[in-house]
Amino acid sequence: MLKIRFLLGALALAIILALGVWLGFALRNFGGNSGATSYNTAVVLRQVQTLSQLVTVKYIMEKVVVYEDVKWFPGGDNRVLMIAHGVVKAGVDLERLKPEDIEVLEKKVKIKLPAAQIMDCYLDDKQTQVIERSTGLLRTFDKDLEQTARKIAVDDVRRGARAAGILKDADERAQAQVGKLFQQMGLEVEFISP
Repeated sequence: MLKIRFLLGALALAIILALGVWLGFALRNFGGNSGATSYNTAVVLRQVQTLSQLVTVKYIMEKVVVYEDVKWFPGGDNRVLMIAHGVVKAGVDLERLKPEDIEVLEKKVKIKLPAAQIMDCYLDDKQTQVIERSTGLLRTFDKDLEQTARKIAVDDVRRGARAAGILKDADERAQAQVGKLFQQMGLEVEFISP
């Protein structure tokens, strides 16, 4: 029975996608648009996840990245020069909070918040710019060169945020936000170091 439901669901999804593609073609031909074409296909929700993250600080950082792919034979180097605009977010994962980490005594609450961690680190594509890209005379174009430079930039931005104190800032801001929440309920809050 479960297999039949799965097959029916897959068939329904395939029909919806086919109708979306067909409708996109029909609308394009009806409108007579002679420029660029965009096909309007269905958007499918693949997964819903629950998050327990309290993101408390965001650092915006820039870094110049020079990445060269040097080969042992003559013929020039493949090179990319990029200004990477990175975003690093940090906070605490409240899912790691255990019952023994909270102690309530009448009007006072003692809390041991989990240690702050980096929640997300990425490059802002609108702000990141490739300034120069060169391919050696006897070399072929390397399509992965820029992607490798981007990965290096993300790692460097993450390390830079750690060095700049993002985890300390995230801890302090998490305590301030959680403390404010309990104070609004009329409770005194004391934070215990992890």
